[in-house]
Amino acid sequence: GTAQGAGMVLQEPAGAPSLSTAAGGVADATAEVQLSRLRWAVLLLFSSYSLCSSFQWIQYGSINNVFVRFYDVSAFAIDWLSMSYMLIYIPLLFPVAWLLDKRGLRLIALAGSALNAVGAWVKLGSLKPHLFPVTVLGQVICALAQVFILGMPSRIASVWFGSHEVSSACSIAVFGNQLGIAAGFLVPPVLIPNVEDVEKLAYHISIMFFMTAGVASGLFILVVVVFKEKPPNPPSRAQASIQSRPTAEYSYVQSILRLLRNANFLLLMVTYGLNVGCFYALSTLLNRMVIHHYPGEEVNAGRIGLTIILSGMVGALISGIWLDKTKTYKQTTLVVYIMSLVGMIVYTFTLSLGRLWVVFVTAGSLGFFMTGYLPLGFEFAAELTYPESEGTSSGLLNVSAQIFGIAFTIGQGQIMDRFGTKAGNLLLCSFLFLGTIMTAFIKADLRRQQANLENEQT
Repeated sequence: GTAQGAGMVLQEPAGAPSLSTAAGGVADATAEVQLSRLRWAVLLLFSSYSLCSSFQWIQYGSINNVFVRFYDVSAFAIDWLSMSYMLIYIPLLFPVAWLLDKRGLRLIALAGSALNAVGAWVKLGSLKPHLFPVTVLGQVICALAQVFILGMPSRIASVWFGSHEVSSACSIAVFGNQLGIAAGFLVPPVLIPNVEDVEKLAYHISIMFFMTAGVASGLFILVVVVFKEKPPNPPSRAQASIQSRPTAEYSYVQSILRLLRNANFLLLMVTYGLNVGCFYALSTLLNRMVIHHYPGEEVNAGRIGLTIILSGMVGALISGIWLDKTKTYKQTTLVVYIMSLVGMIVYTFTLSLGRLWVVFVTAGSLGFFMTGYLPLGFEFAAELTYPESEGTSSGLLNVSAQIFGIAFTIGQGQIMDRFGTKAGNLLLCSFLFLGTIMTAFIKADLRRQQANLENEQT
């Protein structure tokens, strides 16, 4: 009846059950596709607490040398404060992805924002040089929060946004995470000068920790008040089809097994891990690289990190808009991957020239493509794996990124200590080259796009 009221006549074989009963109400669901005004508030709120989480990830690494002196620990120990985010994500992905599928977006949003705030407050108890274990505890709690955040962008985009804006929404969701990393490079060097007096240093660190805890707490309260499970009506025909599917038909374990049997998705999972793993290593070790070639330039090291992220945010937004307009997932992903490799090679051979402005330019061009790749990977995975949960597919991509990120950060750090920064960066170049070759073999099996086209024709 709803379909006929919308000006559609459905031809069915004589004696066949009606489409609404045979397909679990798909006809009704697809006829009621409608966009919610709340979608932008949900997206902005997610981006904000994702920003706070990623800020806490890199806030130690961006002034590595200052925290090494304050806590009297090795540079490797400070590196592990960043790597803890990667390490904790790996075993907890599957339980959290299962929760996302079973309990939905709101519970995951509440858990992520709450843990982020708790971790920030715990760090306030580590303002003495001998309290390094307390700051480790706070960072571990924040790392737990990140597990509830990283896999959300493509899921929020699909549940809340229409087919013509889903890639742009995913880009904006990733945008928040990258803006947090940018703030993590910019703010700590400004708030915490490299002074000799330990008491003054503790005072400056406390300002940063108090600000972070206050923002994280405010965002948690907003999530409680504003963040909803899903809109009243599905925003796209593909989402309506998923929502109308009986719950009994869905098996989380079977979903993972289907993903691991999808050859194109497996290729994407490895290539995504190689690219983003290189980005994680570069971000974690950037302060050490710049200080090695330009001693005393802590603030500029942070600004170079900021340049990488800001240019990457522009790249991410452009790639999202481009995907919505062209749907050229495979071609765009390959071009961006090739340019990431070129950018890394240029950065490697210009870092030691002794000219900081050159480093700013090369790092910015590298960030434009390397960070711009993040939403591409999420959206390409959602296309290749439809109708599987976006939380599961993006979670697997992130696990791959964390594994490679830990391996590259440790490997590059050791190589830098023994053979110099150029050798460490060449390691990343070689893996980006491997990822480029593998990306070329991914077939563009765009299942979500096909589902939307078929439903529109019906």
